[in-house]
Amino acid sequence: MNSTSRIEIVVGLFLVLGLAAFGWLAVQLGEVSWLTGSRTYTVYAEFENISGIKSGSEVQIAGVAVGTVAELRLNEDGKAVAAFKLNKNVKIPKDSIASVKSQGIIGDKFIRILPGGDTASYKPGETIVDTESSLDIESLISKFALGGVK
Repeated sequence: MNSTSRIEIVVGLFLVLGLAAFGWLAVQLGEVSWLTGSRTYTVYAEFENISGIKSGSEVQIAGVAVGTVAELRLNEDGKAVAAFKLNKNVKIPKDSIASVKSQGIIGDKFIRILPGGDTASYKPGETIVDTESSLDIESLISKFALGGVK
């Protein structure tokens, strides 16, 4: 075997290892559930107003990020429905409240879940019924400025 063949073999092995590492990383980051076992579960919540929330917004409990908003849609009653992807180890008691909050005065909006004390928890696919909608500051300011607040 000459030196050119050895270099080609080393480069080939390096490429194969690199592609294998890239494939493993793609599977881990992509969360392919049938290969890695799902690390999240989905819970839904209905809101009257979910202004400022978008896909990818954080879901927090006690200031700790426990998931993200995966999808927003309208239901047949005209209410906003948010799908939350929560970490599998996080359990949400049945009497919890989901509310739309803001990080500071003009910060990003996020969903805060205030856990209750119930022993039963929401299962994947269930809907949180106790919610608090987004506070619309613009309408409050316009009511105050136009004299609509009494």
